[in-house]
Amino acid sequence: MAGKASIGVGDPQGKVVAKILIIEARYYEEIGAALMQGAVAELEAHGASYEVISVPGALEIPQVAVLAVGNEMTSLNMLTGERLYDGIIALGCVVRGETSHYDIVCNSANHWLMETVTGCGIPFGNAILTVDTKEQAMARASCERNGKGGDAVRACLRLVEVARKFDEMSAEAMGLDDIDDIDDLDEDLT
Repeated sequence: MAGKASIGVGDPQGKVVAKILIIEARYYEEIGAALMQGAVAELEAHGASYEVISVPGALEIPQVAVLAVGNEMTSLNMLTGERLYDGIIALGCVVRGETSHYDIVCNSANHWLMETVTGCGIPFGNAILTVDTKEQAMARASCERNGKGGDAVRACLRLVEVARKFDEMSAEAMGLDDIDDIDDLDEDLT
């Protein structure tokens, strides 16, 4: 009789072999630099590799996410058939101004990011700060691993672990014991 599988919750455990795409909006340079420093420190602490794409503002982040994972032509390594990235981190900041532009940017950026990552099933960590003042943003950004950049990395890496656990459970349910069995199945299906 099979036991229940437990995936657990919490932060990633130890080293996480993963390649992460960081999409950063540098509209507020100092805030962006602090978010990036915290994110990179956390990625390095877990042994994950990463690539960075910089964009002007928060509204451009979902567009890059779509280009990175939105279709097979841009999201898969053509030699191996594997995804180019195991997860995505979004870093940026939107500071409330005197008009409704803040609401439009916050809502649109977050909506389209979640639409993209849930539709593609890719782990995602969000550190697009939505604040009233630059001072609030700097307090949340922090250059340390415990700032929002580090928080986004921990969320993403934990989701990478969860996704891999689901992949293992699926392979076990299909009676595939190792990667060679999965490769053989892929060849049989093509």
